[in-house]
Amino acid sequence: MTAASTTAHTLQSAPAAPLPGTWKLARGRAVTLRPVTDGILRVAHGRVWATIDGPHGHTPSDSGDHVLEVGRSMFVRAGQRVVIETWASQTASYFAWDPVFAASPQPVARQRLNASVVLQPLADLRMAVAMGLRALGQLAGGVAQLAWDMVRGPGRSLPGRRPHGAPG
Repeated sequence: MTAASTTAHTLQSAPAAPLPGTWKLARGRAVTLRPVTDGILRVAHGRVWATIDGPHGHTPSDSGDHVLEVGRSMFVRAGQRVVIETWASQTASYFAWDPVFAASPQPVARQRLNASVVLQPLADLRMAVAMGLRALGQLAGGVAQLAWDMVRGPGRSLPGRRPHGAPG
């Protein structure tokens, strides 16, 4: 590549206007972030080198140094210090910081009282009590009839009445 083609490539890849919702990190500059809430560092244009303070070396990918390109992001915990700077670029880089807020406990929605849950069993109970009282009445009538028949004797009946089971 010639110097003219390198300059043309650099001008084509640089955004013409600032990207909305992003911060500009000029070539050769660095910025330190000390977030008070968890967040996500996103690269919108260019490439950045991010170095995170903290214990490192637990896993191979946990070295503390990360190179992020366009569209890549990195989670940063509250209180962690991260230093970002442009990485091998002839132009500025643009990044965004999106805080991640802890989920607040949702208020428990008060359930509406469903009256049918109570009213239907109440109606069933009322009907059962009515049927039970009717059955008790019939039982009392049958017992009274039996007692009357026993007192009067087997051959005696009231005028116009026949004994139970007598032929017609």
